[in-house]
Amino acid sequence: MAMSNNITALVNFIALMCSIPIISAGIWLASKPDSECIRWLRWPLVFLGIAFLLVALTGFVGAYWKKEGLLGLYLVLMFMLIVLLLVLLVLAFVATRHTGAYSAPAAAFREYRLAGFSDWLKVHVIGDDNWPGIRACLAESRICPKLAGKYFSAAEFFAAHLSPIESGCCKPPMICGYQYVGPTTWNGASSVVADVDCAIWSNDPSQLCYNCESCKAGLLGNLRREWRKANVILIVTVVVLICLYVIACNAYKNAQLADTVKR
Repeated sequence: MAMSNNITALVNFIALMCSIPIISAGIWLASKPDSECIRWLRWPLVFLGIAFLLVALTGFVGAYWKKEGLLGLYLVLMFMLIVLLLVLLVLAFVATRHTGAYSAPAAAFREYRLAGFSDWLKVHVIGDDNWPGIRACLAESRICPKLAGKYFSAAEFFAAHLSPIESGCCKPPMICGYQYVGPTTWNGASSVVADVDCAIWSNDPSQLCYNCESCKAGLLGNLRREWRKANVILIVTVVVLICLYVIACNAYKNAQLADTVKR
C-alpha cells in the first residue's frame, strides 16, 4: 500500500507539471490581438489548466499523506477534466478543420474568404451580435497602423507573409485592382463587381476594410492558425494525462486491496 501511495504521489506530481503547458497555451492564446477582441475566447483554457493544477495537487496531498477520501475525489475530478479537455480538442479540430485561405495574385501572402470556414465559427464568433464590438476593437488596435513602420516599398509589402488579420482587414482584396501607395493606403479605380468588399474599402484609418467580409475571414483565419498550434501541445498533454490517470487508478486499487488484506 505504501508503494502504491508513492506511485500515486509521483503520478500526481507529474500531472501537476502537465498543467503548466495547458496554462501556458491558454496564456499564449489570450495574449494574441484577436483574442483581445473576442473576450469569451481568452481565458477558458487558462481556467482549465488551473483546474488541472488544483486537482493534481489534491491527488498529490491525498497520496502523500494517505488520505483515501482525497484520492477518490481526485480520480473522479481528474476523469471529468480529461473528458472536458478531450471535448474541447474535438470541438477545436472540427471548428478549425476548414480554411478559407487562397493565394493572392503576385503576392507572398494569402487572402481569405468566409465561405471556407465552419458555420459554427461564423455564427458564434463573427455573428451580427458580436461583430460590431470586434470591429471597433480591431480599429482601435495597432494591428494595421504598425504595418506602415514595417514595409516601406511595394516590393517589400508584396513579398511579406502577412497574418490573416493583416491581409483581410488592413488592405483591400487584390482582385479589386487598387494601386498600392502604402500598406494601408490604396488608390485608383476598383472593380466593384469583382468582390463586394471593393466598395467597402476606405483609406480612412478608422475604416480601412474593418467592415469587409475579408476582415471577418481574416479574424477566423488567425484564430484557426493559433488554435492549431495550441492543439499540438494539448494533444501531447492529454495523452500523458490519460496514461497517468490509468496508472493512478491501478495504484489506488492496489492500495485498497493491500489495505483490505492487511485488515
